[in-house]
Amino acid sequence: QVQLAESGGGLAQSGESLNLACTASGNVFRIHAMGWYRQAPGKKRELVASYDARGGIQYASAVRGRFTISGDMAKKTVTLQMDSLKPEDTAVYICAAEDPADNYFGRGIQVTVSS
Repeated sequence: QVQLAESGGGLAQSGESLNLACTASGNVFRIHAMGWYRQAPGKKRELVASYDARGGIQYASAVRGRFTISGDMAKKTVTLQMDSLKPEDTAVYICAAEDPADNYFGRGIQVTVSS
């Protein structure tokens, strides 16, 4: 099994920055990608950004240019630097990891951006 521990997040005002971090533990040897999803109240979960072992990076169009993901697949860690935050970024942010057998998700961490 894989466990994901998230940290960071919290409350920010519009235009400010926050940072999220996630570390995988357990049976992590085959993890080849990690990333972040988010889910706002009443909305579907959406992919925010992902990082894979080959250095491939993807961003949702809503965050491209404002958020930066970085990862270390050797250490099984991923961070998300969120700049120029907007109220519409308010959501529970969920760390995710993928190996050939399954996808794993953390418990999520709240990010609230006030206007």
